[in-house]
Amino acid sequence: MTAESGPEALQAMERETFDLMLVDLKMPDMDGVQFLQKAQNIRPQTPVLIMTAYASVDTATQAIKEGAYDYVTKPFDPEKISLTIREIFRNQRMIRENIQLRLHLGKLYECHHIITKNQQMQEVLRLIDRIADSRSTVLIQGESGTGKELIAKAIHCNSKRASRPFIAVSCDSLPESLFEIALFGHEKETVTDAKSVRKGKFELADGGTLFLDEVGALSPRLQNNLLRALQEREFMRVGGKKFIHTDTRVISAASRDLLKGVQEGWFREDLYYRIGVVPINLPPLRERKEDIPPLVEHFISKYDVLDSRKVKGVNEEALAFLMGYDWPGNVRELESVMERAMLVNNTGIVIPADITLDTVDYSDSADSLSLQAVERQHITRMIRKNNWNIKKTAEMLKIDRATLCAKIKKFNLRRKSLCRNN
Repeated sequence: MTAESGPEALQAMERETFDLMLVDLKMPDMDGVQFLQKAQNIRPQTPVLIMTAYASVDTATQAIKEGAYDYVTKPFDPEKISLTIREIFRNQRMIRENIQLRLHLGKLYECHHIITKNQQMQEVLRLIDRIADSRSTVLIQGESGTGKELIAKAIHCNSKRASRPFIAVSCDSLPESLFEIALFGHEKETVTDAKSVRKGKFELADGGTLFLDEVGALSPRLQNNLLRALQEREFMRVGGKKFIHTDTRVISAASRDLLKGVQEGWFREDLYYRIGVVPINLPPLRERKEDIPPLVEHFISKYDVLDSRKVKGVNEEALAFLMGYDWPGNVRELESVMERAMLVNNTGIVIPADITLDTVDYSDSADSLSLQAVERQHITRMIRKNNWNIKKTAEMLKIDRATLCAKIKKFNLRRKSLCRNN
């Protein structure tokens, strides 16, 4: 993109991010140093390369002091500029990698940023401390998006196996034949064009942890093979003739009710008790709403570091809006909503207009929603559509204003005082 002036460039920076800015020192309205000062307040992580025909020690020093990466003098040497730009990008890549590493190490030593004030989740964290160093299998059950893999990683990273691999595999991601190979590996030429032995996830996770997500999706035959691997601590590659011993701890996860699966006959009872020596049940986010404010704060900090979004928080209306939603996608949905809200925000504080939530789903997949949940979601969608205009929303819902205010209070969608102002 090309901007004709500093103010025009600043407006563009409010709307989107850039990998690099080439800024002329002499411009109309404001010079390059003045622009740099203002740009640092908007996108402090964006590198700036100053261009000048009036190079001097003073101007170069001032520009670099204000945050410029470097400066180039006119007339330009294209090759030199190209080398400088490549150096800037290489440096930016190293910065991002260091940030990612710090986040990873922070997760490693802080129980993977499991943020909670909920009593049931606090019990889960205490249980992690007690079982981390055991060899016992763990079964984590909970709705999609509740953080089952996060809990599995926390168990692994707080155990003596932390220096060994943590390997996650989704049991519903591949057809049965391919999944068996992915899990147990294969011998030479067992598979078409296979010229070498392939180690499976079980073998690669030796000494560490194997996380089996959606274990309820396994076929009866694979359930039998997994049961033997857990009981005997050994398995056989596809096409193999000898058993391979493994010291792999297995942590399984399921969003379906496996005990119900045992009762209905689609999940083996002996496997259920083998994988679930230590059962962990994660509550959905709608049952731990006290965690929404600290989770929102965490996601704002996370994406501010990663993407320099310059968002500092949410206002009371937006937080009330988030608190009033049922979050069918749980913590994963909340993170996605916050990332999107930060992307479209241009004030530094998230407001309701920045928040996009899924509309009510009346399909068969929503059959489990209660009438109250459907009513809450529908009112939430309509009031947001009308930008929190109480009178207009009541008219569209064909109810009186007092009834709507009562429902807003009931569902904790918005402060009661705000209802009086519309």
